[in-house]
Amino acid sequence: MSNTPIRGVKSSYSSGDGGQCIEWAPDHAEVTGEFLVRDSKDPHGPHLSLTRAGFAGLVTFAKSNG
Repeated sequence: MSNTPIRGVKSSYSSGDGGQCIEWAPDHAEVTGEFLVRDSKDPHGPHLSLTRAGFAGLVTFAKSNG
């Protein structure tokens, strides 16, 4: 991965009270096929790296438990 900062976008499934917020990196996913997810409260912290299928599963889980 390059040293270029990865732009995160807050998930629409994140709670509005600031407690449960995740971000994903759509630009990175489009270029690399790697779906990066992170805690929006820790933007310099680690990323969870998912495949397209893994990310789709995460979205499905969020929709069913939101």
